[in-house]
Amino acid sequence: MNRLVKVIGSAVLIYAAYCLLLFLAQRQVIFPRYMIPSPAPMDLKATRIEPWWLETSFGKVEAWYLPPAAADKPAPAVIFAHGNGELIDYWPNELARFSEMGIGLLLVEYPGYGRSAGSPSQESIAETFILAYDRLAARTDVDPARIVLFGRSLGGGAVCDLALKRPSAALILMSCFKSVSAFAVRYLAPAFLIRDPFDNLSAVRQYQGPVLVMHGKFDEVVPFGHGQALHASARNGKMIVYEAGHNDCPPDWTIFWRDVGGFLRDTGILPRR
Repeated sequence: MNRLVKVIGSAVLIYAAYCLLLFLAQRQVIFPRYMIPSPAPMDLKATRIEPWWLETSFGKVEAWYLPPAAADKPAPAVIFAHGNGELIDYWPNELARFSEMGIGLLLVEYPGYGRSAGSPSQESIAETFILAYDRLAARTDVDPARIVLFGRSLGGGAVCDLALKRPSAALILMSCFKSVSAFAVRYLAPAFLIRDPFDNLSAVRQYQGPVLVMHGKFDEVVPFGHGQALHASARNGKMIVYEAGHNDCPPDWTIFWRDVGGFLRDTGILPRR
């Protein structure tokens, strides 16, 4: 009996130590900022990008704004939040089509990523994105009633959190999870240990506007069921399924732009052709 008690006690101690390690190390896993390769400097003037520096409580965080190539003012705008293993530097070329469509594009960096100060967390990201939103909405060339929030992977957490705090015309979620807490079971840990829960499912349930969920059927990082759950919880939702995994979603950018353009026209953010 004493031996059994000792074995159980040892197992409990080992599990407690494991949970403590998980609690302390989880932000290094969720935000692998030190593992991201530094891209070559970009000629921002040549790409018409306006560099912004957002004055947060923990230092300056970078954002890039690409104005519409041609549009009747004020124009709609998209706030984009990238994945956890990326930087804003990776996205101007891929997302420049927004500018060509007459939509402004704001790429917001995460605290502690790239050239930005601070450390990433749900709280610091929320502060950064609120500052970015307020600066964008205050521009005379932007229509604040047509601001779209677009998040990819971890970026879904950033924009869903922002959607609870600021008005927006639509929400686009690509390869996004229900919540970080939902992954706790994968690590055999209780959900209350998650420091940055990013509860996207709850945010989508509360969201009043149209929601576009885009997800790869074979996503090996964020299972397809997460996208299905987000779509099912939306009051005004649309889901587009791609034959793709996580990092190759979308598999065809021509089809992606057709799908996004159709969604923006259907919701009145862009005029119908």
